[in-house]
Amino acid sequence: MKFFKRRWTVPRGVKPTEMDRKIMFYEERGHEVPTRSLIKTPEQIEGIRQSGIINTGVLDLVASEIRAGMSTAEIDKLVYDYTTDHGAIPAPLNYEGFPKSVCTSINEVVCHGIPDEDEILEEGDIINVDVSTIYKGYYSDASRMFIIGKTDPMKEKLVRVAKECLEIGMKAAKPYSFVGDIGHAIERHAKKNGFSVVRDLCGHGVGLKFHEEPDVFHFGKQGTGMLLVPGMVFTIEPMINMGTWKVFIDSDDDWTVVTDDEKPSAQWEHTFVMTEKGVQILTH
Repeated sequence: MKFFKRRWTVPRGVKPTEMDRKIMFYEERGHEVPTRSLIKTPEQIEGIRQSGIINTGVLDLVASEIRAGMSTAEIDKLVYDYTTDHGAIPAPLNYEGFPKSVCTSINEVVCHGIPDEDEILEEGDIINVDVSTIYKGYYSDASRMFIIGKTDPMKEKLVRVAKECLEIGMKAAKPYSFVGDIGHAIERHAKKNGFSVVRDLCGHGVGLKFHEEPDVFHFGKQGTGMLLVPGMVFTIEPMINMGTWKVFIDSDDDWTVVTDDEKPSAQWEHTFVMTEKGVQILTH
């Protein structure tokens, strides 16, 4: 028998549970499995859930205020004030040098757009507002798309299909399925509607840190990637483009990700916990 270093281990002297046996079964057959540290305790999941409640409140506030003529700096202030007023911290602020409390990504900007007082929302724009919250050491992460006034039918379709991709990815995420199952389902739906899926960015584990394992790609093959196990917390956040899936990072700020052909992009995101019955949403 070939020996290998296990990612999943059972403490010496402890009888393996049914979950232990399932995970070891997959690992022995060559599948990537999580480490035990990626499985959150009930107390940790509740902490992440409480962080998610604040995160949802932030996005609800943005939804009630966002409008044409508003600057993205005003959105940033709403996010900062609401978050700190609720005893929490905006996770993006100063994260690896990011200068603001939220990402605001308009039209061809895929993600990581930096709020600016000179960036004014106009009728017909589509914008992704990506909010991440730290509350008592627990992280949550979610984003929504907003259509400013009326826009053209293709932008409307892009926003709708991107949300459908998130919902389809959520349904594909089942206990003891694989990360690749999520990506496969999302990519199939996006392509069926004439759109592409960004490949250079992905969802991620979250909860005790801003970014943890696994990487949750939004394209891929069924039965590949990390095994999804009850207790894992992660985001699904498909970035769907109207044109090519290729992107570039704006050299002016080294953060803003833009579609290579400068056609519009849309993204929706939730934080999920895997349970024995499927995923539960921790953010809305």
